[in-house]
Amino acid sequence: MFDPLRDYFKGDLNGKRIALWGLAFKPETDDIREAPALYMIDKLTEAGATVVAYDPEAMDNVKRRIGDRIQYAGSHMEALDGADALLICTEWQVFRNPNMEDVKRRMNGPVVFDGRNLYELDTMQEHGFYYKSIGRSTVHPGA
Repeated sequence: MFDPLRDYFKGDLNGKRIALWGLAFKPETDDIREAPALYMIDKLTEAGATVVAYDPEAMDNVKRRIGDRIQYAGSHMEALDGADALLICTEWQVFRNPNMEDVKRRMNGPVVFDGRNLYELDTMQEHGFYYKSIGRSTVHPGA
């Protein structure tokens, strides 16, 4: 999901604030071995983005591994505050049914890159999100 995210911002992630939901390799665990989120954190921070992450179980393990290279939020919704985009890396149950209007209010713009296909395309269209998921059509607001 790094390339589409970078492309959305016309190749410039410098200074962008990216909310990242899910640090664990899979839900219901704190296991971060080979977690896609770690790869994404590396790519995003190398590109100059600020990453604000939340995971229900794996944050302590990530803190031990990478320290303060990223910011850690107290909740998944708090991670969205002032974010330019949301990147979903792990399909935790708590991420499945957020109040989409609250999500939009917290973010600088309604932009979601979903590596786990958590949401229905129609729902994201209805709420006016730019929504990129895996192997499906991209939703554009107003389209």
